[in-house]
Amino acid sequence: MVLTEFLEEWNNDSPQLLVHTSGSTGTPKPMWVDKAKMRAGAALTCHFLGLKSGDTALLCMPLDYIAGKMMVVRALEGNLRLISVDPTGHPLRNVNDPIRFAAMVPMQVYNSLQVEEEAAKLRTIDHLLIGGGAISEELEEALRDFPNCVWSSYGMTETLSHIALRRINGVEASDWYTPLPGVSLSVNAEGCLVIDAPRVCDGQLTTNDRVELKTFPVVDKNEGMHMSVTRFRVLGRKDNVITCGGVKIQMEEVEQLLRRHIRMPFLITKAKDEKFGEKVVLLFESGTENADSTLPYNKEDTAAYLQKICKEVLPKYWQPRGFVAVGQLPMTETGKPRRAEAERMAEQWRNGEPY
Repeated sequence: MVLTEFLEEWNNDSPQLLVHTSGSTGTPKPMWVDKAKMRAGAALTCHFLGLKSGDTALLCMPLDYIAGKMMVVRALEGNLRLISVDPTGHPLRNVNDPIRFAAMVPMQVYNSLQVEEEAAKLRTIDHLLIGGGAISEELEEALRDFPNCVWSSYGMTETLSHIALRRINGVEASDWYTPLPGVSLSVNAEGCLVIDAPRVCDGQLTTNDRVELKTFPVVDKNEGMHMSVTRFRVLGRKDNVITCGGVKIQMEEVEQLLRRHIRMPFLITKAKDEKFGEKVVLLFESGTENADSTLPYNKEDTAAYLQKICKEVLPKYWQPRGFVAVGQLPMTETGKPRRAEAERMAEQWRNGEPY
């Protein structure tokens, strides 16, 4: 979809708009959303970030998904000056105007940091939002000294993009997400986040994200009042739990530990196991260059190297029992792992089938 097509759809007589989920847990699903709620969500972001009429906003995300659509709606609601570029891995390559507000996926930020001129432009963005996938510790560290605001966003298609943000850099850097105004949080019996955001979605939304909630004292800078806010830290998705011999293992936690030591594309998934019920499996890309020059390119030797690393840094029950070389890791267009596809590949490997 191009910008003119979206604007035609946005300005038609229908009060609703058709969007699609990202497909990170399966096939992308269509859903109709209210334009009025999209406007409300856009206004929340503009207010939270202090965006003003005439500020520049960069559209570098595909308009096929909610993240790209909401950037346009924010520009319309906040009277921002929208700069639109193709949704490539190097969104700043041909951008020369100063940018006040931009949203990117981690891959776009990482790529921009590898090119000196693009990295310099990235540092000048007043509010850089990163979403659509996990941000590695290495990437967060590279952004830590940025002079302006860098945010990790939390949200989904059902919440019309983000409903919470956390700072990655500066004195306000934190692992805890702060909800936007009007968003209430709780957890269910399984420890999954429950969102109550009436401005952007009807009724309570129960997510599959296991979280920890914590109340923090804050001071309202405008009112000078002492208040408290409930923030959350994401542990991982409920459906990304591996039950190995009765021990529950969160895929994202294993990946987070390994990213400090493995500098090549990989994913943690699971496969069935006769003895333990389920077992941890590590998928890695073969035949591609990686950032770690010490890694061999022969897939058997690479698997052995990765196994050695895992034994050194992971608890016993977290250690993968299979290391599977794949041509390309299953990822969505927005950079999220396709967990269902990864599990299918691991099962085919277990059964000795082509994957």
